[in-house]
Amino acid sequence: MTTRTAREVPVVPGYHPDPSVCRVGEEFFLATSTFEYAPGVPIRRSTDLVHWELLGHALTRADQWPLGTFDDSRGIFAPTLRHHDGRFWMITTDVDGLGGQLLVTAEDPAGPWSPAVRLPDVAGIDPDLAWDADGRCLVTFCATLEPQIQIMQVEVDPATGASLETPRRLWSGTGLEHPEAPHLYERDGWWYLMVAEGGTGRGHAVSIARSRSPRGPFEGAPHNPILSHRSLAHPVQSTGHADLVERPDGTWAILFLGTRPRGSFPGWHVNGRETFLAEVEWRDGWPHVHPSDTEVAGPEWFTETFDSWPLDPRWVSPGLLPEDFVAPAPGGGAEIREAVAPSGAASMLASRCTEEHWSASATVEPGTGVAALRVRLDERHWAEVRAGAGELAGVARVGDLAQQLARVDLTADRVELEVRAVPATTGGPDDLELAAVVAGRRHELGRIDGRYLSSEVAGGFTGRVWGVRAVRGSVVVREVAVGPLA
Repeated sequence: MTTRTAREVPVVPGYHPDPSVCRVGEEFFLATSTFEYAPGVPIRRSTDLVHWELLGHALTRADQWPLGTFDDSRGIFAPTLRHHDGRFWMITTDVDGLGGQLLVTAEDPAGPWSPAVRLPDVAGIDPDLAWDADGRCLVTFCATLEPQIQIMQVEVDPATGASLETPRRLWSGTGLEHPEAPHLYERDGWWYLMVAEGGTGRGHAVSIARSRSPRGPFEGAPHNPILSHRSLAHPVQSTGHADLVERPDGTWAILFLGTRPRGSFPGWHVNGRETFLAEVEWRDGWPHVHPSDTEVAGPEWFTETFDSWPLDPRWVSPGLLPEDFVAPAPGGGAEIREAVAPSGAASMLASRCTEEHWSASATVEPGTGVAALRVRLDERHWAEVRAGAGELAGVARVGDLAQQLARVDLTADRVELEVRAVPATTGGPDDLELAAVVAGRRHELGRIDGRYLSSEVAGGFTGRVWGVRAVRGSVVVREVAVGPLA
């Protein structure tokens, strides 16, 4: 088996962008962005920054965020996770819902998390939390001040969300486009302000500055950017939006987002922006980043028979909480009913695509309904295989074009639906094969170029998910599984 290292593969694979990490004792905790998917902001725990356990989510209730109101790639942007005064604090941006920044806290990172405190006077995105020597809470964020985007800072009352001063401008990078993702750290009498810049595409980069005060003024590092893969022949691209953390032994590391484009020019990434790890060495008071040779575990394949409830936290859905439309089925498995979020997104019991090539299946009993196994990038870019209403069908949508790829008659009560991400036959990242097995007979139901379900085609900030849904009525799912190609 080929050794997988953090140089080339993510430590948290699949669509998990904008990582924010903090350490408490011997353990690390991680939060990432979720955009339109619910529940919001997964919280993970690790002892080595490589192997991460999913504890749950910070945003799970209507008193925290307005579920179901977000369009594709809107919603919950860029959390910061910190531990202060014996509590975990998570601040993030609510785009389009109630708007602005929201702050929740918890004693246990697995939850429950508090109702949200809103920061009505802090406009912008990517909020960071830090406390100065006097215990005053500083929120540093990215805001548009025409005609430029600036990194701003304001002292707030975290109990009420009220701003206690007029926001000030801080250091806004080296001059590359769209400075964002600020994080503040104190080390050896210096305050460091780290930002992302260059845009979240191939020019993405991380730069850093320092000051004797968390309020500035800040001076940029002479070797900025400290992290970027732009213009390099590297399998990981778009590296940026990072967070620093110190290990118990005094060494440092950096977690950052990146993509894994494949195929012909310009390259196509399908699993979204993932979380990667690199090492940090401090020299002359500045952090220097170098690749990590830490070995990363193999794929986490799984089979789910829905024997225990509540659902495993791996399951999410665009717009709605899974428990809003999924329940235990008589005789085992899950009953899924047709549901549509207020945003118009079709609900699905979804899990993130994490590998380059894989096979997913679902054993379904559609009854009087129609069941589907879907691969989704967003509401306008998806492919699925359906069973019910007397037929099997492969269906795909790319933008405004929706097409039935193939169909056959169906008479059986139980069907195994299958989607496979296989090596590309064209210049794309992969091909997606749709199929179904009925009474031991396999039916091929379509094949599409994976480029059509890539971020380069669809745009947006998320990545592929796969999962089951009820196209019509209610359906029973006895088992789902994802594993390697046979």
